Amino acid sequence: MSYEYDLIIIGSGPAGFSCAIQSSKFDKKVLVVEAERSHLGGSWINTGTVPSKAFREAALTIHRYQTQFGYKRDQHPFEKFKMEELLQYKQSILESKNRQIREDFTKNNIETTRGFGKILDEHTVQITDDQGNSSTHTSKFILVSTGSSPSKPGLEIKDGAEILNFESILELTHIPRRLVIIGGGVNALEYATMFCVLGTRVTILNDREDYIPFLDLEIKKQLRSILADHNIMVHNSVTLEKVEKNDLRTCTEVYFRTKEENRLQVVETEHVLYFGGYQPNTDNLGLEKLSITTDKENFIEVDKQFKTKIPNIYAAGDVIGLPAMASVSFVQGRLAACDMFDMPSHEVPADIPFGIYTIPEIASIGLTEQDAENMKIEALVGRAYFNEITQANISHQNEGMLKLVFSAKDLKLLGVHIIGMSATDLIHLGQSVMACGGNIRYFIQHVLNYPSFTEAYRIAAFNGINRIHKSGHKSKAILDKDT
Repeated sequence: MSYEYDLIIIGSGPAGFSCAIQSSKFDKKVLVVEAERSHLGGSWINTGTVPSKAFREAALTIHRYQTQFGYKRDQHPFEKFKMEELLQYKQSILESKNRQIREDFTKNNIETTRGFGKILDEHTVQITDDQGNSSTHTSKFILVSTGSSPSKPGLEIKDGAEILNFESILELTHIPRRLVIIGGGVNALEYATMFCVLGTRVTILNDREDYIPFLDLEIKKQLRSILADHNIMVHNSVTLEKVEKNDLRTCTEVYFRTKEENRLQVVETEHVLYFGGYQPNTDNLGLEKLSITTDKENFIEVDKQFKTKIPNIYAAGDVIGLPAMASVSFVQGRLAACDMFDMPSHEVPADIPFGIYTIPEIASIGLTEQDAENMKIEALVGRAYFNEITQANISHQNEGMLKLVFSAKDLKLLGVHIIGMSATDLIHLGQSVMACGGNIRYFIQHVLNYPSFTEAYRIAAFNGINRIHKSGHKSKAILDKDT
């Protein structure tokens, strides 16, 4: 049976984009369906990853200037810089990325159409534009990559109070003096530090017992210290009561209780920013009719090749749930394309690096020290603090540390955990050594640029070797590359 297309992709986020590009390299005819009328790329380029990181870069540039030169320490950045200037920087990046994705689709002969895609059967997609006009198209394969959307806050909002989300926060006309952030996940911590370095007084209200619980405990300790130094107030185990506007005091009031103190507390703020969970964009896609299964939170269930219960219908990206990172979605989309068209590929690696774009950054891969203990692995650690690193001293970026977790038996590198400047770039050196089954001798036996932040690997490796010495191993045996 012949079809109009080899592949129809619903959604042009990172999974859809990479799947389309890879399929085009296989000389396949591809149609990408995007519901947004004005842009491609989904939340990846337009409302989520790229705009938040562009805004962060602008804030970080201001922060580095302030710390590098000590410019008017008694003056807050919001007194000198305008939100409009930061948003202009962000907008220029968005326009550039939108132009790039259009050009990439064009030069790879990938067709695009605007409208809402609905799967009628295993080979047919109905596309309805914003005017209500519909058309149907057939394809050998279909990929669902519709992403996810933030859930709405479930609390009482009174007297015209407004709660911002990740989109509306970047539409403010000024840098707020005070900001309450509801949530304890990655986005909450990222935005807290972004606005903090701009002079905003930030309070985090987290309904969980702790924030970002998956971090290595020493990295978490460093993060807590940094948040405290930056006067970011964090309340954990919070129960929110209500948010209301106080016209008399020209502020918004957030009422809450904590588990430790079951008394009503209130914090005054200019704005409230909410980060809750995420819901998959699966409504009205026609999944139920096809018996495509979803989990209890409605994320689409797939196998290791990203196939749904219908063999020719795939799903990838945030719509299938965790890890819900753009970096992973790119890989998922490409691997789905390889599986569709019987091209050799590999599975997503077990060790996936993650980056948290706080200021300073956090990055991690592999086992934490606590993981090793729980798994009964005899492991040691090596540490390097950024205040020991020449490049960090030069850059006035002395906050942070790099931690290596390695086997006490053969020095094999098991995990890398970093908080500090350039952490999300630094992590990939450790990733490469781990992927090759290497050990911490690599960082001692090879020359690393000086000054550079990668010097932290060398310092941490020597620190770890010293621990081996103290545990009774002979120096010659440790440094012998054949052992």
